[in-house]
Parts: sequence; structure tokens; C-alpha cells
Amino acid sequence: METRLVFLLAALLATALLESKPVLPTPASEADHSLSGVFETGNFHPIQSDVGTASSCSPPRSLLIFRPEEKGTYPVILFHHGTGCQNSWYTDVFKFISSHGYIVVAPQLYGLMPPSGQVELDLAAEVANWLPSGLRCVLPEDIEGDMHNLALAGHSRGGYIAFALALGLADVSLDVDFSALIGVDPVAGTSKNNQMEPKILNYESCSFNFSIPVAIIGTGLGDKPAFPILPQTCAPDGVSHTEIFNECKPPCSHFVTSDYGHMDVLDDDIGPIGELARAVCKGSRRGVSRDPMRRTVGGVFVAFLEAFFEGNYTDYNKILQKPNYFAPATLDPVQNKSEGTPCSSLSAMSVDEL
Repeated sequence: METRLVFLLAALLATALLESKPVLPTPASEADHSLSGVFETGNFHPIQSDVGTASSCSPPRSLLIFRPEEKGTYPVILFHHGTGCQNSWYTDVFKFISSHGYIVVAPQLYGLMPPSGQVELDLAAEVANWLPSGLRCVLPEDIEGDMHNLALAGHSRGGYIAFALALGLADVSLDVDFSALIGVDPVAGTSKNNQMEPKILNYESCSFNFSIPVAIIGTGLGDKPAFPILPQTCAPDGVSHTEIFNECKPPCSHFVTSDYGHMDVLDDDIGPIGELARAVCKGSRRGVSRDPMRRTVGGVFVAFLEAFFEGNYTDYNKILQKPNYFAPATLDPVQNKSEGTPCSSLSAMSVDEL
């Protein structure tokens, strides 16, 4: 009797297990770590336009502009190119950012040979002052730039120009207010003893006298020489992303694409002059795609601006907390100075801690 009862209970239990569909706990990595697609192409359709100084809208310098095709009002990013670079070499990144609902304005501040830092800075200020009326002139009637959400950005020497503008170092008075600042491997000179003029670094923590939110995207290979026999680097220690982050006030975040170099943010097809410029900087290994670098840069732009322009901090906080779960390129280290905390307080996360 007992044996039959045991077999009956076992059969009933087996049947229940087969027929039921148990709900297993969802791992935290699946339940809590999804993004809204900031590292993928967005839903808008970017349109490119080139605006020369001879056009009826008369910008101080020629411009490359990317904006969504769809009608609407969009935040504006004023982006400054790096040393000897063409604004067209950043097309992939500009298109990516614009596809998320942004207008990118990229002036060509000079040709192959850069002017003095002060001259370049003043040209950048003139372009910034042109934006409120000039951008309205070049955009279709159903597209508007939101000048209340105006971000300042730049790569390499252009990153230095962005910080110098924010610090008010231009001899040209600014008629616009910037709401955010993003530096892509910014470089402020060739060494501590040879900074660009006007100087922005004084080697004191939180010394920058502006309080707009900042994101800095550095590279892990930028401070390495391209050729073992030559000591020169494209983003030298002491005048590049690490020190610039040190001198930012909260809120400020710092991301380092550890496997990529100073020029890996550029398009793949940049012509012979571009390839020569790329060759003098140490970059990713031969055969390694640069697309993860560009998508990481674009995604950080989008998540950062969504946080500080729209108040949607979800994606940005997730990237800060678990960068290598989300980002296409490895980010290590990631550092953050949170708003409202003492400047000496720094939360740093490395790959080993995540």
C-alpha cells in the first residue's frame, strides 16, 4: 500500500512538473541592464549640408552641418576639429549623433596649418556668436535649433578650444551661453611646460571656473608613441584628458577607450592627408575595426546630453555603473564627479571592479 502510494505521489509530481512552466528569476544582467539604444543608430534621418562663408547666411568660417530630416526643434552641438583635421573626417560620428535628434555644427577653423591658439579661439567665438541668427538662416523653416540646449565639443586641439571658450579666454566677447561641454581626447599642449596659449591648466583639482556639466572621452593609446624610436605622442600626459578631468568641477565624467588611439574617432576613409595625420598617432591594432570607438563616442554624447538636457539620467547612469556591459569599446577607467559632492570625492571604477 505504502509503495503504491509513493509511486502515485511521484507520478502526480512528475505530471505537475511537466505541465507547469516555472518562472525562473531573471538575472540582474538581463533585467536591470538594458539601454534605449544610445550605442546604435537612432530613429532620425540625418541630412548633411555644407555652408560656405560666401553664402547668404555669411558664417565666419565654412561649416559642416548635420541635422535630422524630420521637422522639429533640436539641441545644438558646436564641434571643433583637431589639429590639421578636416571637419568632414568626423562624418560617421556626426551622422550617428544627429540620428538621435541633434543638430551638429562643425566649423572648419583653418586649413592644414593651425594658427596661434588665441587666433583659433577667437574664430571659434565668432562662429558661436553667429549661431543664434545664422543657424536659423541655414535651416529649413520646419527645423529649429534649440539655443537653450547648446553643447560645446571638440577633439584633440579642438577639445582644448572648447574648454578655453567655456573658460572665457577668447578676446571676442561671447553672446551665447553653453549648457554642456564634451571633450574627445582633448589636448592642451605638448607638455606641462609647453601649453597652448592661452593656458587652461594650472594643475589644481577643480580649478576650472565654470559649472556646466562635462564629459571627457580619452583614449588609452593617445599617450603612447606611434614609433618606438620617437618619443612624441599625440595626447601627452599632463596636458590631456586625465589632467583636464582633474581640473573640472562636478558634475564631470571621464571615460577612457583603453584599446583605441587619438585619431581612431575619425572616419575610415579620410584620404592620403588624413591617413598621414593618423599615422603619426598610435592607434588600434591593424585589422581592428574603429567602428566600436566611434559608436562609443557617439553613444556617450547622446546619453550625456539626454541626462543634462532632458533630465533622463537612466542610460547615462547605467553606463557609469556598468560601462563594459553596454559600450561597444572597452571603457577603463571610468570616473565620475557627481553633482553636489565635494570636489575631492571621486568614484572610480575599473574593469576589475565591475
